[in-house]
Amino acid sequence: MSSPLIERLFKLQAHGTTIKTEVIAGLTTFAAMSYILVVNPGILGLSGMPAAGLITVTALAACLGTLLMAFMTNYPIALAPGMGLNAFFAFTICMTREVPWEAALGIVFWNGILFLLLTLTGVRTLIAEAIPPSLKIGVQCGIGLFIAFIGLKNAGLIVANPATFVTIGDLSDPAVMLALAGILLTVVLVMKRVTGGILLSIVLLTLIGTLIPTETGTLTATPDAIVGMPEPISDTWFAMDIMYPIEHFAETWDLIFALMFVNMFDTIGTLIGVSRRANLLNEEGKLPKIGSAMTADATASVVGAALGTSPVTSYVESAAGASSGGRTGLTAVVVAICFLLALFLTPLMKVIPLMATTPALVMVGILMMESIRHLEFDDLGATATAVVALMAMPLTFSISEGIALGFITYVGVKLGAGKYKEISVITYLLAGVFILRYLLGL
Repeated sequence: MSSPLIERLFKLQAHGTTIKTEVIAGLTTFAAMSYILVVNPGILGLSGMPAAGLITVTALAACLGTLLMAFMTNYPIALAPGMGLNAFFAFTICMTREVPWEAALGIVFWNGILFLLLTLTGVRTLIAEAIPPSLKIGVQCGIGLFIAFIGLKNAGLIVANPATFVTIGDLSDPAVMLALAGILLTVVLVMKRVTGGILLSIVLLTLIGTLIPTETGTLTATPDAIVGMPEPISDTWFAMDIMYPIEHFAETWDLIFALMFVNMFDTIGTLIGVSRRANLLNEEGKLPKIGSAMTADATASVVGAALGTSPVTSYVESAAGASSGGRTGLTAVVVAICFLLALFLTPLMKVIPLMATTPALVMVGILMMESIRHLEFDDLGATATAVVALMAMPLTFSISEGIALGFITYVGVKLGAGKYKEISVITYLLAGVFILRYLLGL
């Protein structure tokens, strides 16, 4: 029997659930997505951000974002810095475009503000309906390939080659072989629906790393302690340069748009998918509080920028908790509490080698590729649009370039086929702007 306060907040009886079921569901969701505590700091650290405190930032952003979703919607959906969005932050904005990380946080801030305004005004719906399905599929799959490519590169499974650009790495290297074995292990664990399979592979590879010698000791360093106080976030707290995107609008508008585009469709897809698993959709197949859910998501990104991380978004791993019976925001509250408690394991998380996160990146990439099955392969134009977008992202090392080329391809193919009436005004405008950007060399 639930307490009056919990019942009043989450309406457990109306949703046919109990405190015990919600707690188990929350623990399940946390186990499925907790790998982000290790992976996100590793990716953001490559952007030049101070490494100290990034685990704390990630946990706090996940905790606050998840609480926003819990109390604004009463949905069992957890949030954290998004995979793909963090890669875009580090590799495209900071490393390729050479934007300082403080300015990149400013871009994340304005992305969140724009996302929030579009949601509150209802323009979000118009944009979502105007983007062709083939491009949405191509972008999601492209981000998956991009993330997997980053993982393979970090582990040394793929290395640079002056003749072929890339080639296979040194498989005789124990660390490289361990990463490859970890990828296979992770796939098997996920196939067998092992709860927290991705996290389990990270832990196992880290433990094995203590046995692999290197020039400076072992692949996995010895932690200073098992538990400890969270690291301070003074280096990133409100370090965002919110004026940079305004002062350099010509160089950053497409980055803001790309973040908003990816964030919007990633969020919509996750919300619908998880809500369907939790039986939250109405008779028309729509999510009753999708506006509030999108508002929570956008607000979480603004909060995340202030803390010092890439955009925060809804996590598809929330479906694991929904499958365990999670039906209300109490599930999300349990996840948020788990993220806070995990902070006291920071000393252990700091010694996890980059190689150990490779299986997580590759597995997330594989899962994102699943949407390719929804592509209409009988429609050559749709196939071309999706393939150009998904190939461009890993090959140009840029999500924004994949989005731009996808828009241009879609409009070009439709015009060439005489199907100009099938193109929305918004799609025409975006394709035209991207073409001008290339012609003017912006």
